[in-house]
Amino acid sequence: MNSLILPTSPWSFSNVIERHEFSLDSGLLLQDQKFVFSLEVLAEATENFQDNKKLGEGGFGEVYKGKTKDGNEIAVKKLSAKSAQGKKEFMNEVKLMANIQHRNLARLLGCCVEGNERLLVYEYFPNKSLDTFLFDSEKCRELDWQKRYNIIIGIARGLLYLHEDSQLRIIHRDIKANNILLDHKLNPKIADFGLARLFPGDETHVHTTIAGTFGYMAPEYAMQGQLSVKVDVYSFGVVLLEIISGRKKNNFYLPYVMQNLVLWAWKLFKAGNALNLVDSKASDVTEEQVLRCIHVGLLCVQANATLRPVMSNVIMMLSGKIDELPNPSKPVFINNSESHASNSKSMSGLGIEDNESATTSQISGSATSSSSGIHSVNETSVTVVEAR
Repeated sequence: MNSLILPTSPWSFSNVIERHEFSLDSGLLLQDQKFVFSLEVLAEATENFQDNKKLGEGGFGEVYKGKTKDGNEIAVKKLSAKSAQGKKEFMNEVKLMANIQHRNLARLLGCCVEGNERLLVYEYFPNKSLDTFLFDSEKCRELDWQKRYNIIIGIARGLLYLHEDSQLRIIHRDIKANNILLDHKLNPKIADFGLARLFPGDETHVHTTIAGTFGYMAPEYAMQGQLSVKVDVYSFGVVLLEIISGRKKNNFYLPYVMQNLVLWAWKLFKAGNALNLVDSKASDVTEEQVLRCIHVGLLCVQANATLRPVMSNVIMMLSGKIDELPNPSKPVFINNSESHASNSKSMSGLGIEDNESATTSQISGSATSSSSGIHSVNETSVTVVEAR
C-alpha cells in the first residue's frame, strides 16, 4: 500500500476489525487495502522514524510526522515493541476508535502489525496538542478568551459523545492537555484512547485497576479504583482550570498556597476573587463567561463524585442554558504519593492541605501563567496493577 485512502463511512474500519483477527503473539494480520499500512510504507513516510520527525512521546510510545507518496500528512504512533502494556493499548485503541467518530475526537486512519511492531496512523494536526500552546510563554498569546472558551466547549462535546451519544459508552480515563490535539483552526480533538474503557450501560460505577495521569485522577478512582463517567468529568474540570489560568495543575515554583491549581482556584472563588485566576496573557476576556466557566470547573472537581455534573449538564451550564449554578463543595487533589495511601484515609484530608490561615493578600493574588516559570516535562500515563 503506497497511499492513504480515507474511509467512506465511520463504520468501515469497524467492519475490517470484525472480518479479520489480530494475533499479537505471532504478529500476523490479514490486510485490508484501505486500513492496513505496511511497516515499509510507514518507515518511508517518516524517513525511517527519524528524530526530527518526532512529534512527541507518551507513556507507551512515540509519535512521528509522516507524509505518504500522494502527499497526505499523517501522524504515526509507534508503540514500544517490548511493552506488554503497549500491546494492550494498541488493541484497545483500535477496537474503540473503530466504532466512534465525532468532530471533537481524533480520527484513526489505520494501523500496522508486523513482527513486534505495533503502529497506529492518525490524521495529522499541525498545531500539535493543547499543552504546546497553553504552557508556552509566547504561543499562549494566540489563545484569546474566545479561542479558550471554544476549546473548553469542544472538549466537553467530545466527552458527551463518548459518555452518552456514541454507539459504545466509553470512559477515556486520561483526559489532559497533551491528549487534546488542535487542528488548523484550533478546534480541539480528544486523542489517545489506549487507556479508554467500555462501560456497561446499566452500571453507575465499577471497580477496576488504576490507569491514568496523577493530578487529573478523581479521588475515588485514584484511591479506590472506583470508575464512572464522573472520573472523566473530574479530569475535564482540571483541564478547564488549566485553560483559564494558563497554569499546569501544579507548579512548585510558586508560593505554597498557590502551588496546587485546583485548590488555589477554590480559594480564589471562595474569597470572591475568581477573576484573578485568569491568565494575564488571555486577551478580550468576557468576565461573566469566565466566572461561569470557573464555577463549572469547580463543580467538576468536587470531592464527592455524585455532586459532579454529567457532561450534558456541563455543556448547558457553560453555554448559559442553566441560569442558577449550585455552589461547589471543596475539591480534592490527588498526587502520586497520596494515591498509595490507605483507603481508610478521609477524603477531606487528601491533597495539599487547605491552608485556611492564608492571608488575604495571598488569596487575592493574581494567577501567574505557568509559562513564566520553570516547567517539568509532560506527565506520562501510568498504570497501577492493583487498585488499593
